[in-house]
Amino acid sequence: YREWAPAAMDAQLIGDFNNWNGSGHRMTKDNYGVWSIRISHVNGKPAIPHNSKVKFRFHRGDGLWVDRVPAWIRYATFDASKFGAPYDGVHWDPPSGERYVFKHPRPRKPDAPRIYEAHVGMSGEKPEVSTYREFADNVLPRIKANNYNTVQLMAIMEHSYYASFGYHVTNFFAVSSRSGTPEDLKYLVDKAHSLGLRVLMDVVHSHASSNKTDGLNGYDVGQNTQESYFHTGERGYHKLWDSRLFNYANWEVLRFLLSNLRYWMDEFMFDGFRFDGVTSMLYNHHGINMSFAGSYKEYFGLDTDVDAVVYLMLANHLMHKLLPEATVVAEDVSGMPVLCRSVDEGGVGFDYRLAMAIPDRWIDYLKNKDDLEWSMSGIAHTLTNRRYTEKCIAYAESHDQSIVGDKTMAFLLMDKEMYTGMSDLQPASPTIDRGIALQKMIHFITMALGGDGYLNFMGNEFGHPEWIDFPREGNNWSYDKCRRQWSLADIDHLRYKYMNAFDQAMNALDDKFSFLSSSKQIVSDMNEEKKDYCI
Repeated sequence: YREWAPAAMDAQLIGDFNNWNGSGHRMTKDNYGVWSIRISHVNGKPAIPHNSKVKFRFHRGDGLWVDRVPAWIRYATFDASKFGAPYDGVHWDPPSGERYVFKHPRPRKPDAPRIYEAHVGMSGEKPEVSTYREFADNVLPRIKANNYNTVQLMAIMEHSYYASFGYHVTNFFAVSSRSGTPEDLKYLVDKAHSLGLRVLMDVVHSHASSNKTDGLNGYDVGQNTQESYFHTGERGYHKLWDSRLFNYANWEVLRFLLSNLRYWMDEFMFDGFRFDGVTSMLYNHHGINMSFAGSYKEYFGLDTDVDAVVYLMLANHLMHKLLPEATVVAEDVSGMPVLCRSVDEGGVGFDYRLAMAIPDRWIDYLKNKDDLEWSMSGIAHTLTNRRYTEKCIAYAESHDQSIVGDKTMAFLLMDKEMYTGMSDLQPASPTIDRGIALQKMIHFITMALGGDGYLNFMGNEFGHPEWIDFPREGNNWSYDKCRRQWSLADIDHLRYKYMNAFDQAMNALDDKFSFLSSSKQIVSDMNEEKKDYCI
């Protein structure tokens, strides 16, 4: 066992195997700040049995010893019966008979990804945390039936705060234990591959949870930045996210993050990633209070975090060398040039960027403008305003548009009438008629004109109502708004089925005509009075 902790004065490995007494398992430190220990088998059996709890104990230098979850741990759990219970690292090394063996090859890379963004924990109908196996057996067939070719999984990396949507990562190599074990996640990915679905993982390398007890931040004890995963002082803290920021100039940080990508690709057969928070990585100002106007001075100057850019280039080079057909998507709002050009050309190396201005346009119109005030030229400009030598993923709404404080697009359109007016057994009100029609048209024109790929968040394909609200003290720890009501689309007399059928047909149309991957997406005519387009 090894751990990089150059600031530690002394270190021990503790756990169930030694009754949490590390005096007999002292570790030694090399010249690079890496502590290590080798523990021999006992009577031919592993000294640390599979599924036993472990932690790294080290002396901070101020007289205190602290216990931390190992940075490279592959599984971590907590006592769910105790509120606020800390995580323990778990030694995950199942015997050969219990290890999941992949049975299906990776599907080929599609000409254009049609991505289904999903959160496993909230994917069930019951008000509880759903599991990887439940998602595989119950949700993947729905995704396939709606003619998507790619699944993007959120919140896979372990995160102690469930309501963070998985974006405050505590344990980067660990599968989120709320939904199952590493073997369960492998079952999910393999099941997706058997259905011809590629699987992307939402990876968070832009920041880390500020938790000390169970997160990587616990290894920061005030040392200088070259001996830490993070920058020191204000540069190491994201004030809007309340999280720590990596020092991408540090070789050990590069080793950690690049190894992390390879681990998820090799061990779990992920076909690529969606990189979260890329704008925050690219610039020293992290995009805070910035309105990018397109000047090259905004992209190539002293505000650019060169170390982070180099890391992203290394990451994309590695991923595409390991898997030439990998799909890697950047969440960037700045419009950084060459972000989606290959590293060989001097680009950053991503395959796609998210077209993040599109949902903002739709939300602005739905909230602030009457129908007759909608500008056809304004919509067309937003949908086509992109760098045509760099590919992007278009979407009308993702998880960001559904979180508490906001609403799904369908609920913005139809609001409380969705509670009483969605039955086919009664005539549709003007609000319902308008809402369903606009829900369909907004998603279709976004797909047809907005980019080189398409993304939809789980449930929005059939107009899921309301919003997402994770269990928290403010809602009495309720799961009511943290689930997906699939039955709404399945009940024959409810109008949700029409939006679901339209989504199926929309994706099937691209299967037939491949318009997403076409290099020609042109608005040849538009009429502001009639509110129509010719594409």
